[in-house]
Amino acid sequence: MPHITIEYVIMVPILILQIFLFPLSANWLMNIWVDSRRTLALQEAGSHLGSTIQQIYFSLNHQTISAGNVTQKANVPPFIENQPYNGTATLTTVLDPTLNSSKILTITLRLGTFNIFSTTKVILGPNVQWQESTFRSNSTNACINAEKLANGTIRLSFGG
Repeated sequence: MPHITIEYVIMVPILILQIFLFPLSANWLMNIWVDSRRTLALQEAGSHLGSTIQQIYFSLNHQTISAGNVTQKANVPPFIENQPYNGTATLTTVLDPTLNSSKILTITLRLGTFNIFSTTKVILGPNVQWQESTFRSNSTNACINAEKLANGTIRLSFGG
């Protein structure tokens, strides 16, 4: 009979530990899964914004298009899991600015109150300018503004 007592002494703490361990580990795994899903949705929205900006740039960059303004509504969801997201962008030159080389527009999106970020890079030509602006997904006027100047420069920004 002493063997049964030793088994109970060993097994009861392990069973009690499992009562707490399984829910905690399930919660931890679900949090990882939810964050991954949110990150993927944010990356998809950033990719769509980047693609739209690149298409606008290439459309306006053609020689047959004269100076003017274009506004394109951002066709991205206003919320990701009931949270709005904001975006900013920075423009950097690939090589030395005096070489008239391509530029990279880096779009950074941040999801609501979560600490989730997504970055998308878009390659544009040498005649582009980025005007500092913020993209707000939940704005009814969330859009991308583009202005082609008479000298061929294309100025891009977020609107809304």
